[in-house]
Amino acid sequence: MNAEVEARDRKKLVAVVLGLSAVIGLMLLAFVLPSVNSGPHELKLGITGPAAATEQISTSLEASKQGAFDTREFADADALRDAIRNRDVVGGIAVDANGPHVLIATAGGTPIAQTLTGVANGLSEASGAKVPVEDVVPLTADDPTGAGLTALALPLVFGGIMPAVVLVQLFPRSIVKRVLGAAGVAVVAGFALTAILQFGTNSLDGNYLLTALALTMGMSAISLPILGLESLLGMKGFALGAVTMMFIGNPLSGMATTAAWLPAGWGALGQLLPPGAAGASVRSMAFFDGHGAATPLLVLVCWIAVGIALCVAAGRKKASTPVVEPEAALV
Repeated sequence: MNAEVEARDRKKLVAVVLGLSAVIGLMLLAFVLPSVNSGPHELKLGITGPAAATEQISTSLEASKQGAFDTREFADADALRDAIRNRDVVGGIAVDANGPHVLIATAGGTPIAQTLTGVANGLSEASGAKVPVEDVVPLTADDPTGAGLTALALPLVFGGIMPAVVLVQLFPRSIVKRVLGAAGVAVVAGFALTAILQFGTNSLDGNYLLTALALTMGMSAISLPILGLESLLGMKGFALGAVTMMFIGNPLSGMATTAAWLPAGWGALGQLLPPGAAGASVRSMAFFDGHGAATPLLVLVCWIAVGIALCVAAGRKKASTPVVEPEAALV
């Protein structure tokens, strides 16, 4: 009998070791693959100036960086600047009597701005004259690399997952208290994190209230669906929600680079998940006066609605289940 138990335990141990090792390997792939396959691909680039000059530049860009840019023509440099501020394009090239100059937006993504700066250097070498670079929407002077916005990714996701972990343990039979607790944490943490980044490290700019509300919605859109899944399915539901947010949503969020820098298709998927939508809305509120925030905010609203609907369904399920104190499920 003891031999059978020992054999069964050895099999369990081997299964745990191999299973957890596989999970850790998948975790690494989830974070590494989007990074190593990221780069410029069909970036929306504005261009303006005489037809002959813009055509020559477009041809040169396609030859040197095939598939990197999708050029859009604008009437003049001011229209191009407005398009950058409205997040219609990631940058641009304007040609006038003095030659070409490159317009970038470091707040829209540092790698993209660096790529366009490289384009300016290439044009300088080709023309023999220095091509100026204008930062239309810069990051803050105290955080020119966007380190604060990049660092926000993990606190955002953990700020959504950890309340679900704690509230499930504290209120195992109270759906309402879980929802209220998750919403409370999202509000307090959202405003606190925004204050740290905007007034502490000076990493964010723009309207503090709107940026904090966007971050609050992001945390709520993570925690409420996880709470709902756990309430309906138990730990399996919690694991499903947490894995989706942490190991799919987080690496595909584009928090540091924006979704346009991620591999085609994967960036779009990331924007449909709360971490990506939250990052996009915070970036838009903090640096672009809210331009480009409508779609990500709508995504967050949908996730919040799904989370509440799951919690309501779980509450009704508990209410219909015979227990010693049936009204306790609705407390």
